[in-house]
Amino acid sequence: MPTESTFLLAGLFLLLAAAGWALGRFGESDDEDAPPPLNIDYLKGLNFLLNEQTDQALEHFLEMVRVDDKTIETHFALGSLFRRRGEVDRAIRIHQNIIARPDLAAEQRDQALFSLAKDYLAAGLLDRAEKLFVRLAQGSRYQVQALESLCRIYEQEKEWEKAIDAGQQLEALGGRSLALQIAHYYCELAEAAAAGNDYSAARQFVKKAQAGRPRTMRGALTRAHIARETDDYKTALRLYHRIIDEHTYLISEALPEIVETYARDGSMVGLNKALQSMIDKNPEMSSLVAYTAIVNDIGGIPVIDECVEKYMLDEPTLAEFVDLQALSSASDTAKESALSKVRGALSKLASSTPRYQCQECGFSSQRLLWQCPSCRNWETQRPASKVQFDTVLQHSITN
Repeated sequence: MPTESTFLLAGLFLLLAAAGWALGRFGESDDEDAPPPLNIDYLKGLNFLLNEQTDQALEHFLEMVRVDDKTIETHFALGSLFRRRGEVDRAIRIHQNIIARPDLAAEQRDQALFSLAKDYLAAGLLDRAEKLFVRLAQGSRYQVQALESLCRIYEQEKEWEKAIDAGQQLEALGGRSLALQIAHYYCELAEAAAAGNDYSAARQFVKKAQAGRPRTMRGALTRAHIARETDDYKTALRLYHRIIDEHTYLISEALPEIVETYARDGSMVGLNKALQSMIDKNPEMSSLVAYTAIVNDIGGIPVIDECVEKYMLDEPTLAEFVDLQALSSASDTAKESALSKVRGALSKLASSTPRYQCQECGFSSQRLLWQCPSCRNWETQRPASKVQFDTVLQHSITN
């Protein structure tokens, strides 16, 4: 059965054969009827490859005296193949060899620098890749790709101010809006400042994050958090309730914060009234409140407890595991005890399963991640639906 190496070598054979044909077809010749000359150096290199002597092949290609317009693309293709195979050290050597050529044209030098930067990035040498991308971002034909790569590097290194600068340059060049992405960069700075109790700086970063369109609700959550931490409970609660009104899926993040804010303010009665008013206006919020309360193990609040009880009694999945009809006719004490056990079990099970999923690539996580680690898109995660309890409960039975 052909291996990956076999396919690679076949591809190289075709590539090198095409290069040899091109040299003969377009090279200078006094005899128009003469057959295309064979490129002996490349044939020697191919022989090494066919015999799986990759190191010898690499050394042979690197020692070839001349890399000109007729052969340089073959070197680029070879370097790219090595990088795709994960043989980054070999790709680096090839591209460094190209750059070292004294007769290299400026455009080819930029191409070699870009390829070498991608090699460094693949090897995890972010500092070296960054230097080359910074150079290429200053007017080369790879300017856009270099800035995109710099944004990714700065995201990994959490250098948010540099990421903002690269993103703004990219916006100016590409003619497309990166407002959401840049807003998250500012939110990262705001959260870091707030963690260091520098709330003045945090507010300024949030203000910049919310200055563009589309706005990210992360900015509103961060602003509410700052208000709560600075004892401005009125502003914090207003923001949290507005967040839920505008984006109900964020109740999973806002509700625990609302409960804590009311607890700090010593006004749990006010919390009960506020939640009841919210549910009266939008009855569909009841199940969301219940689900969030179960996942976050929030209890002891009359409205929330009522939502959770209704959710459990109305949930058809639970009927397979709990005799809900008998439970409904039981005494208050027995009913409360039974529902408490079910609620505790659900909370425990929910804590062991992913709560959020990326709408772009399906990546799942236990907590809300503003940037998906898999596809690198911003603000694409949403809370898992309560239907996932089906799988969780079934899994618990089979085990």
